[in-house]
Amino acid sequence: MDHQLTGLDGYHALMTEEFSVILMDVMLPDVSGFELVRNYRAAGKHTPVLFLTAKDDLSDKIKGIEIGGDDYLTKPFAFAELIVRMKSLLRRANQADYQSTIMQIADLKMDIAKRTVHRGDKPIKLTAKEFSLLQFLLERRGEVLPRSIIASQVWDMNFENDTNVIDVAIRRLRIKIDDDHDEKLIHTVRGMGYRLEAVDTALDSKPSHEAGNV
Repeated sequence: MDHQLTGLDGYHALMTEEFSVILMDVMLPDVSGFELVRNYRAAGKHTPVLFLTAKDDLSDKIKGIEIGGDDYLTKPFAFAELIVRMKSLLRRANQADYQSTIMQIADLKMDIAKRTVHRGDKPIKLTAKEFSLLQFLLERRGEVLPRSIIASQVWDMNFENDTNVIDVAIRRLRIKIDDDHDEKLIHTVRGMGYRLEAVDTALDSKPSHEAGNV
């Protein structure tokens, strides 16, 4: 375990050492934890990040998730909850490490091992959280997924019913995936949730180790 007191020292450690999970305080003395994680993700780093903050503000939670955070815990918190959340992040990260498959629907292709996404020949740059969200949609393609299921599976959180965190995340992903294409893949099912689906499913392929029904 490595503990750094300042943002600059922390960022140096992030860029020069390997970690299994990162606990990032949002309010550091010299720089915002949000800014550190934004730069960390921009450098192509994918280690899970759990934000810690004393601010229980929805806009901060949305911001943290959008820039690449994987979870968000508000102070004060029970140490047991912190441990559970860290274990969950580690479990998901380890599962991703063992996957070396390609998922595809229509002309959208995701390479889990290489952490790349293409729509046709065009590469699509996603944040770590957007990648996880799209991967979940691909794994459950064709299914109507309620916001609560997306929140629990992708963020490992139980958002309030009136929050728009999921809607914002889907909207940003839709801009990158669908906006420049006539065939839309991410669909809103009014009053129920979202579904990833192509009109022509002939090109759909699932990971080789997941042949059959999901």
